[in-house]
Amino acid sequence: MSSPDHAALARRYVELSNAHDLDRVIPMFDNFASYHSSQYGSFTGKQSIQEMMQGFFSGYPDVHWTVDAYTLETDNSVSFFFVMRATRAETDDRDERQGKERICFGEDGLITHIEVEVLSQ
Repeated sequence: MSSPDHAALARRYVELSNAHDLDRVIPMFDNFASYHSSQYGSFTGKQSIQEMMQGFFSGYPDVHWTVDAYTLETDNSVSFFFVMRATRAETDDRDERQGKERICFGEDGLITHIEVEVLSQ
């Protein structure tokens, strides 16, 4: 059995996130996945991650991430630097952040953990 292409899976995750397609993003997660953001806190389990993402997309309805390159860190993790641009729904203010994200995958290719660190805003 060949191992999943984790860089391609990370790229697909970002593409679907940019499309705000949670119906296709959430199945990419393991049921017991964890997610940690330096700005939004920690979430455990697919349902908790989905609720966080729904709230995030509601708060930033035009959010878009730009990623130039994906780096295989280990056999099961990929990292990338991003620029996030969005408009806050509540205030109509533009928001731009730069950060680093690391996605860890299980043997089945499902996301087991995401770590997001905002580096500047």
